[in-house]
Amino acid sequence: MSRSKSPADAATPSKTPGSERSVPRRKFLTGAAVGAAAAAAGCAPGSEGGESAAVQTKPRLTWRLASSFPRGLDTIYGAAEVFAERVAKLTDDRFQIRCYPANELVPALQVLDAVQQGTVQIGHSASYYFKGKNPALAFDTAMPFGLTARQQNAWLYHGGGLELMQEVFSDFNVRSFPGGNTGTQMGGWFRREIGSLADLRGLKMRIPGHGAEVMAELGVTVQTLAGSEIYPALERGAIDATEWIGPYDDEKLGFQRVAQYYYYPGWWEPGPNLSIYVNQDDWAKLPAAYQEVFEAAAYEANMTMLSRYDAENPAALARLVEGGVQLRPFAQDIMEAAQTQAEAILEQEASEDPTYRKIYDSWKAMRSSSYEWFSRAEMAYASFAFGR
Repeated sequence: MSRSKSPADAATPSKTPGSERSVPRRKFLTGAAVGAAAAAAGCAPGSEGGESAAVQTKPRLTWRLASSFPRGLDTIYGAAEVFAERVAKLTDDRFQIRCYPANELVPALQVLDAVQQGTVQIGHSASYYFKGKNPALAFDTAMPFGLTARQQNAWLYHGGGLELMQEVFSDFNVRSFPGGNTGTQMGGWFRREIGSLADLRGLKMRIPGHGAEVMAELGVTVQTLAGSEIYPALERGAIDATEWIGPYDDEKLGFQRVAQYYYYPGWWEPGPNLSIYVNQDDWAKLPAAYQEVFEAAAYEANMTMLSRYDAENPAALARLVEGGVQLRPFAQDIMEAAQTQAEAILEQEASEDPTYRKIYDSWKAMRSSSYEWFSRAEMAYASFAFGR
């Protein structure tokens, strides 16, 4: 079949030692933020005309950010833009960050390498893309049957998760900050109906992270493809199925044109965190006020991305269904087998790697306590209200 131009192609050229604080403080919403930004901009109290002594100590910087996502996906790629815009505003444009979509500066799946090597100062990506470098990196993003977006944020910001992940990233000369979350994802697009566990065997599917390992155990042939590569692979039959994110982005990429069945839930990504990476050497050279601004801007990008998806997905899903897409839940035997395999994989990895075990134990404790709490008020409310 000859390749037609995909919607992604039309929209875009292409889809440390522990932190001193585990919780980024939203200084842009506080008096402290005003003070930091004012000092960076030369507007500190007592300055009189022209550039103050304070502003002269704050350099003008232009850094580059490489994203793993195509420009046409305005919410996931847009989180990097939110981050860059906030940094510029809080420093009176003295600290500029130029964002580049996937494959413009570096390939989508080489963003971590680019930051580590200093090719760019900043990256925006999903850490489970790089689990081949260290399996524990997947905890920074999402694990099958793991934490929702709120639970992942709780673990990273308040449960010690961020400090544990910084220890892993230090091996790459990188410091990482949460930089976005999609919320629970859909299970993906399938060219044929999947009615039971047996129907998965022999299927070719694009899926990253530990979810790929689970699917492989269930008989699926898995691939990791960048966002811009998925549509043509699905169109020409190189893959039979793909997962991506959810209705808003999936509609933009046009998957509904080449696959009819849309499955849920994305049990491998119940709350995937994206990360903003910064080269540790470059980070160390930043003035303290710029570091504070950087952290606050990353926090805003994280919260903004999740709320935007929550606002956009409902209408997008309605449009897809109106257009003929067939919604399907994964069969019970698929869910049960996947959960069993997921737990076995996590336990096996933990038994072989002390660092992985340390992170896994922390993450597992958070999952246990979160599930206990969320199963009360949250689940009781959702079970009653959502289906009415």
